[in-house]
Parts: sequence; C-alpha cells; structure tokens
Amino acid sequence: MRFTREQREFAVAVREFCAAECKTLQQRDLLTEGGTLANSPLILDKFAGLGWLAVSLPEEYGGGGAGMVEECIFLEESARGLAPIIAYSTGLTAAQTYLRYGTEEQKHTIVGNMAAGKLEAIALSEPGAGSDLGGVRIKAELVDDHYVINGQKTWISAAHIAEHILLLARTDSSGNKHQGLTLFMVPADAPGLEIREIQTMEARTCNDLYFTDVAVPASAVVGTPNQAWRHLMRGLSVERLIIATMALGGAQRSLDDLIAFVTEREQFGHKISSFQAIRHRIADLATEIAFAKSFVYEVAERIDAGEEDNLNREGSMAKLKCTEIAKKTALEAMQMMGGYGYTREYGMEEQVRRSLAPPIYGGTNEIQREIISKSLGL
Repeated sequence: MRFTREQREFAVAVREFCAAECKTLQQRDLLTEGGTLANSPLILDKFAGLGWLAVSLPEEYGGGGAGMVEECIFLEESARGLAPIIAYSTGLTAAQTYLRYGTEEQKHTIVGNMAAGKLEAIALSEPGAGSDLGGVRIKAELVDDHYVINGQKTWISAAHIAEHILLLARTDSSGNKHQGLTLFMVPADAPGLEIREIQTMEARTCNDLYFTDVAVPASAVVGTPNQAWRHLMRGLSVERLIIATMALGGAQRSLDDLIAFVTEREQFGHKISSFQAIRHRIADLATEIAFAKSFVYEVAERIDAGEEDNLNREGSMAKLKCTEIAKKTALEAMQMMGGYGYTREYGMEEQVRRSLAPPIYGGTNEIQREIISKSLGL
C-alpha cells in the first residue's frame, strides 16, 4: 500500500521521538532502572501527551479515532525504536474484546486508560490450559448479585502494572469444554488476588495470578455469560496483527543495527560489508522483512475497510511470518556481529531475547500453522 502524507509524517515523528528518547543503551537503562523494567512510565506518559496511544481506538470513548494502519505505524516504529512499552500491545489487544462485547462503561474505562498511558492485562492461560483454552478450570460462581472467583492463571503479561485483568473463567461445567466460559473485567488490586512474578530472560513481564474468593459484581461480565469461547474466536485478526507489527519493527531494528555494524567493522583489512557471504545474508533478511511489511499493511488496510472478521487466516499468516523473521534476523545479526553481538553495549543480545517469546505467545506459531492449514481445507 501507499501511505498518505499524514501517515508518512506520523511514522517519521515516532521514529524521531524514539531516536531522541531511547536510542542508546544508557538512555534505555535510565528509563527502565537498568533494564529491570519492560515498560517505562515516563515514555508511556510522553506518548500519551502526544496523543499517540490508543490512536486506532474510537474517539467517542477517548481514543484517537484513526485506523489500524496508523496503529501499525505506531507499533512498528516504537518497536523499531526500542521504546520500552512492551505491555501497550497487551492492553491494545484487550481493548479489542472490550470494544466488541463490553458495556459502554467498560469501553469508556478501558479506552480512556489506554489513551492516558495506563495498561491492561489479559488472563487466559492456566497451568493446564495454554494452547487448549477449552481446558480452563478457574471457576467463577454466581452468588446472589456477584461472582466469586477461585483458581490460578499463569504467563499473564503486564498483570503487575495493569489497571484491570480481562479474565477467562468457567461459570458452567455442564456442557463440553468450550461451553460455560465467561469473560470478566477484574480490578488488578481486587482483594484476594495475588500476583507473583515469573522470572524469565527478559525484564519483568509475566506473572502467576492466584484468585482466592475474589468477588466481582455481575456487571463485571464482558459480553454474554457462558459465551466467552465464541467471543474469543471472533475478530482475532487484529490481535495477531498487533503482535506481527511489533515483531516487524523489531526485525527492522535488528537489520538497522547489523548494517551499521558491518559497514564500520573491519576484518582482514576490509569492511565486513565487503564480504559477499555477509552481503548476501543481509540481502535475504532485508527482502523477507520488506515482504512481511507489505503483507502487514495490506491486512491493516483491509481491517480498516471493514473486513476484520474475514481475515483470520491472514492474521495468522502475519503473526507467523513476522515473529519468525524477527527471531531469524536477530539471531543472524548476532552471528554476523561475532562477539560484539553478544554484548549489552551493541544491543543485539536484547533483540535476541525480545524475539524469542513472540512465536510462543498470542497463540503459538504451531497453532497459527494449524489455523492456516485448516483454512486451506487440509
């Protein structure tokens, strides 16, 4: 697709902001307490002040009122610029469900939070229910005019800094495993909810959630009780595109840094970039990224044209391809940079760490391949 002048200017503005605020390791360390935070409150606040957060969400609820193309521009350029706002995408994904099925009050709350730089979380996975969400066991029991929630969730991104948890729970066990599931909007500070960090190779992102007699009003239900499976299976193209676009930005950043390195570094009396083996590997990476970007924005444009519900296959393709090329680019770049690629100073080790989880979360890439193959009649 061809960007409009306004879209091109928006991309440049985000790119220049990131170059000024978080280009160097020293800047990012200051913003993230030495790399221990995955999300910088200061950067989120600045983005909010510029009106760039929730840019694609409806204006009547406090969003920017633009389209998915503009949102993808922001996601790509902020990821390319290494802006420490990883959890923004999680909140943006949660907002899609609230906007489809939530009450007017829920929509105003969630979109307003996103636009203001506050974050939201989604709690789907459990120790025995990851790819198989039909295996959810956490229970929400209706008692008079409220629900009482008991059980555990795991691998929950951003729960420790979120305003609310979009929770998937079982409210009826009489049917098959895909029936009797309900979504809830649970305050992250609700009494009886304990949030524990899961330590990973990145700054704190994931958490275990323990619910002990957590009470929420009946008005906390998002959508129709016992119909969460149907809610979750509709409109997944936006959620997958969000992950794909951030991965695309990460891939481009890895390529940018690799090119900068090989055009300066010398071996055997020559620039590394003069060696054909290096040049051709980089050419392959650049070509894959360019094709992935073209596909991402084609899907975004079609979503803006109202085709969202018909793009589940394309959403899976985008998520699959972009997360795989982001991982491949970071690993290839580390190899071509030699020992320097392994150091914090040059930033590629951070790119490698950031590229490893996206092929797993948001529906593993194995699940995406199943979705694609089934859509082809296989």
